[in-house]
Parts: sequence; structure tokens; C-alpha cells
Amino acid sequence: MNTRHGLLAGGNWIVDAVKIIDVWPQQDALANITSETKGTGGSPFNVLVDIAAMGAPFPLEAVGLVGEDSLGRYIVDTCKQLGINTKSLHSTSEAPTSYTDVMTVKSTGRRTFFHARGANALLSSGHFDFSTTQARLFHLGYLLLLDGMDQSCPEFGTVAAGVLARAQAAGMRTSIDVVSEDSERFARLVLPALKHTDYCIMNEFEAGRVTGHSIRTPSGLDLKALRESMETLLDAGVRERVLVHFPEGGCALGRDGVWTQHGSVVLPDGYIKGAAGAGDAFTAGVLWGWHEGMTVEEQLRLGVCAAAANLSDETCTGGLRPVEACLNLGLTHGFRSF
Repeated sequence: MNTRHGLLAGGNWIVDAVKIIDVWPQQDALANITSETKGTGGSPFNVLVDIAAMGAPFPLEAVGLVGEDSLGRYIVDTCKQLGINTKSLHSTSEAPTSYTDVMTVKSTGRRTFFHARGANALLSSGHFDFSTTQARLFHLGYLLLLDGMDQSCPEFGTVAAGVLARAQAAGMRTSIDVVSEDSERFARLVLPALKHTDYCIMNEFEAGRVTGHSIRTPSGLDLKALRESMETLLDAGVRERVLVHFPEGGCALGRDGVWTQHGSVVLPDGYIKGAAGAGDAFTAGVLWGWHEGMTVEEQLRLGVCAAAANLSDETCTGGLRPVEACLNLGLTHGFRSF
């Protein structure tokens, strides 16, 4: 019997400055900032805060690296206020806390990120001590945005892959997320980690970049290419399930060959205030469901409903609410077909 309980999340710890702008400008042109909000950023920070806001019935733990500065204190204080254990959230004087300027166009919710890597670039294998946790799940993100973790490793391919392998050896099940970087590094840095990943969670852009498939075409979502991409990820070593999210909804493909899909919530006009953090909210819903033994369909439903809640606020986590309130968004507005 597995007595492990809770979620340990590590990787990028970021403070976002979310700036709402009236228009995305051309080069050398001006856009007006109409409002600015400080909020959470980075996979573990967003996911843990989301799950805490949803009312998690299980322990939440943080692991990572922040600077010895005001932004680092903001991260630690935010976690402590929400009951997130910070004993493994390290600090350093060698680099400032990472931050991102998130430029969000008011009329569309579309966002663009300007990121300073800061202390996250120094995160390494030595910061992860799995002997001190009884967590059941370990989530790591974002690959491609952690310089030290993305370094080559002779035994595992990358440092991140080695950390995931150690987490599994300690008795945890693992999940990963990656960043939507516009580069050709995806396959080299992500594929080694898949051999030590139980749940691989990505958006359609990221899945396509890792596998070389064109999933999003001018005519819309190519479901055939999407499934082929997910099959490729499973063939690369994912142990249990690949999950991909996109504006139309989310889908899952298990190693058992079972395909599951779920449409996103049909939201009313004017509801969306910003899309920053929607992918992390989907991940938070899926991880909640996975930890609590929900069916895959229920995991996807909670994921798309958490993402819908996220869209109601311009920050990455301000829109999240108790889990039943998230699910009620789907009951109230209905789900999209795709």
C-alpha cells in the first residue's frame, strides 16, 4: 500500500508583473499600459497556489531557488500564507529572484513574456533532497527554462532527467511541463526526461515542437497530428499518460492506448481578462484529479474548468476558486465540442 501523500512541485519560481496594454505595438511604436498587477509565475509557484486556492485536501510542498531579495521574500511569504511547505525552497545571494514582464492585450487576452532567468538558472540537482518528503507526486517545470537542469548529464541525458529518476526511485510518481519557447531545443532537452516521467503535460505547440508534428494548422487543430505526436511521446518513454491542452480543450493518451478528450468551457463574451497561467491551471486540475484517483475524463474536466477560472483574472493564479466552484463553470456555461 502506498502511504505517500501530497504534491511536491519544483522548478521555476517567478514573480510576474502583469501589464495590461491597449494594443500590441509595431517595432518602435508605443502602447499604453492601462494597469499593472504583481502575481505568481512559473510552473511550481502557479500550480501550488492554484491547488491551494482550490482547497487541496493534501499537503503541498515547494522546492526551488529564489534570490535573497524582496521578490524572493514575496514568494516565500505567499507560500506560507497558503500553507505551502517551503522547507526546500532555497535562497541564494548569487542571483536575483526571477521575474517576468507579462504584456497582455486588453481586447484579446493574448500575452507576451519578457523574462529574466535570475536564480532559477542556478537550480541544480543538489537542491532536490527527496529523502525529506512523503509526497506522492513530484511535478517539475518548466524544462527549457532552467539552465542548470537543462545541462547535459552522461548517465541520464540531462540533469532534469536525473532528478526525475531520483524522484521515482524515492517512490514518487512524476510529471513534467515545458515552456513554449520558440527554439529548436525541444527534442534534445525534453526527450531524455520522458523516460522518467509518468504524466507528460504540454500544450499543442510544445508537443509539436518535441515530436516534429504540425498540430496547429491555418484551418485549426489537426487531431490526427495531435494523436501521432502523443504516440511519439509515449514511445519515447512516458510511463503512464500524455496530456495535451489547447484552447479547444484537452486530451489524454495512456500507455494502455485509451484516448480521452474533453472540450473547454464555453465562456461568455467579456469573461476573459487574461490568458497568463491558463496552462498551469489546467495542470493543477489534472494533478489534483490524479492525486485523488479520479478517472482520466474527470481529470481533464477539472483541468479545463480550472483553466476557465484562471481566465477570469489578469494574473496567473488570481482567478482560481474552490474546486466545486471551478467545476460549476462547466455546468453553468457548458463545454465546447472539437
